[in-house]
Amino acid sequence: MDPVTQGALGAALAQSAARPGETRLAAAIGAAAGLLADLDVLIRSTSDPLLTLEYHRHFTHSLIFVPVGALAAALVLWPFLRSRLAFRRIYLFSLLGYSLSGVLDACTSYGTNLLWPISDERVAWNLIAIVDPLFTLALLTGVGVAIVKRVPNAARLGLAFAAAYLMLGLVQQQRAEAVIRQLAEERGHPIDRLLVKPTMGNQVLWRTIYETDGVFYVDAVRVGLLSERVYPGDSTPRIVPGRDLRAMPRDSTAYLDAERFDRFSNGFTQWHPEIPDVLGDARYSMSPTNLTPLWGIKIERNRPDAHPQYLFFRDLPKAERDDFRDMLLGRPIEPENGG
Repeated sequence: MDPVTQGALGAALAQSAARPGETRLAAAIGAAAGLLADLDVLIRSTSDPLLTLEYHRHFTHSLIFVPVGALAAALVLWPFLRSRLAFRRIYLFSLLGYSLSGVLDACTSYGTNLLWPISDERVAWNLIAIVDPLFTLALLTGVGVAIVKRVPNAARLGLAFAAAYLMLGLVQQQRAEAVIRQLAEERGHPIDRLLVKPTMGNQVLWRTIYETDGVFYVDAVRVGLLSERVYPGDSTPRIVPGRDLRAMPRDSTAYLDAERFDRFSNGFTQWHPEIPDVLGDARYSMSPTNLTPLWGIKIERNRPDAHPQYLFFRDLPKAERDDFRDMLLGRPIEPENGG
């Protein structure tokens, strides 16, 4: 998730094991350790744009790396805190702060190498958006009260709320999945693969994408307290590099990078609907009902030995912002506005 939430979770976890007089130091240590795993964003290459995709949420987020990451955090912090805390306490708070960094990221949709090196599978449970203010606020409130009042129970209550919120996400996800499976059946579409993920900052409006007969269909599903509503979206063919880029040399850099991107996208690879020769990740879009990807790579067909350019598409026109608001509130969407 975002750095603020990772730091808040690390602080709350460390405070949960702190003595009343340690809540402030525990929060600082836990927050620092909770942020340490995300230093993998520094692994990048100017000549290979896809390197950052491959190593973000990689080994630093693995469960087996937790004791190592915690030790690194403790060793960095020990010179500054050795007069106030024993090393074993610094390590304990670092271990707790670091412990769930990867697990929290696995609760989102991006994909995390949680079981590396045993498995290279990128785990994504799709229970919460990468940014969710309510979840973050609960953790920050618990941490803040624990700091001011010196009561570790406040942090524990924040953690309990966060856990309950994730369980709510699981319930909402299952409701949205049931709705979209019924819709696919009504359309006569046997589902080969299905992805159901929350939209930004909430657990009410969900983006769904399923594949049938080599075509992706994306829809939005609003799951309210007592009712559900579907907002039909776009469709596009799935792109398979071995089939759709067969004119490119198989040993060329561009083709190999297209295969790398397809693996990273877990096979949810499409052409950008408006920009030629841009491969996009169909799982992510600014709008829950369209297939304009958040990122992609530009295939240079006349330069097969060059690395593709890595591009971002984060514009959200006002009409689509309005549609998102209306979908979130359960209002009808006019067909010409994308819905």
